Amino acid sequence: MAALLMVPRQRKERIFRGMVSHLNNLTDNEMRIRYRFGRDSIAYICNIVGDKLRRSTAKETALTVEQQVCIALRFYASGSFLQVIGDTMGYDKATVSRAVNDVTNALLDVKDNFIQWPKDINSKNRMKCGFHRQMNFPNVLGCIDCTHIKIQGPSEDEAAFVNRKGFHSVNVQAVCDYEGKFTNISANWPGSTHDSHIFNTSNLCHYLETNNRGLADGLILGDSGRQYCRWEYTSDTVFSIKFQVRMKPEKVCRVFGACAVLHNIALTRNEPLEDVCGVHVQQDQPVQVPNFEGEQDGRHIREHIARVFFN
Repeated sequence: MAALLMVPRQRKERIFRGMVSHLNNLTDNEMRIRYRFGRDSIAYICNIVGDKLRRSTAKETALTVEQQVCIALRFYASGSFLQVIGDTMGYDKATVSRAVNDVTNALLDVKDNFIQWPKDINSKNRMKCGFHRQMNFPNVLGCIDCTHIKIQGPSEDEAAFVNRKGFHSVNVQAVCDYEGKFTNISANWPGSTHDSHIFNTSNLCHYLETNNRGLADGLILGDSGRQYCRWEYTSDTVFSIKFQVRMKPEKVCRVFGACAVLHNIALTRNEPLEDVCGVHVQQDQPVQVPNFEGEQDGRHIREHIARVFFN
């Protein structure tokens, strides 16, 4: 009798909210403000990762490649909460999470096509000529530094992620070329890890040691955290990224790798560099350094360049 008197439970109707294509409804400038990329570059990214993101279903509610890429780019560009991204773009939080995860994995799968250390003679010579033309600094293959990506304290091994400045972070090592493109990334160490240890255990260090290249190939400019290395000069910090996300450390590392790929794509496609406020960033102009006529070793050349820049 009681069962007959029970009111049937009303199932909540599912609402599918689709995103109108921003490739058609926004100007390039409006798209760059939201996604850091213009229309053609977003189409280029969709083409790169399309095979990995295309859904094998005929459902009208399935996200297109473009939609997934735009969701992820919005997250990368803003660093906001997944819930906020979903509310802004008209998607559920779980949908945003899956899209960000899938696009991140797809970008990491093609990472080696965009982040490459110069190994053949032509690539090395091009790199050296670029640095010399830009800064009149001879025999340079790259600039190296570490940067701390701020994260929320993880529940596991929390103390290891507290860096020397007292906040939780992942310590990321990056090497860039004369154009500011990444040529090597190591993004899997907690904030307490010293810069020298990251370099000493990196695939770049292993490559240099295994191939016994050292100064025979060229120099890597870095700060004093890696001055023991025979193929480096010591110099001031030359490269830094400020980036903050709210997720687990292992996901932060993957997101950073994906953003490094996107950074190189942006430079390759000549996307204008803008900060979060939309102010254009001026590229450094070449600096004229007089030729050094003294003893041609690392220490004397470094001191000569330091006098030019800091006196």
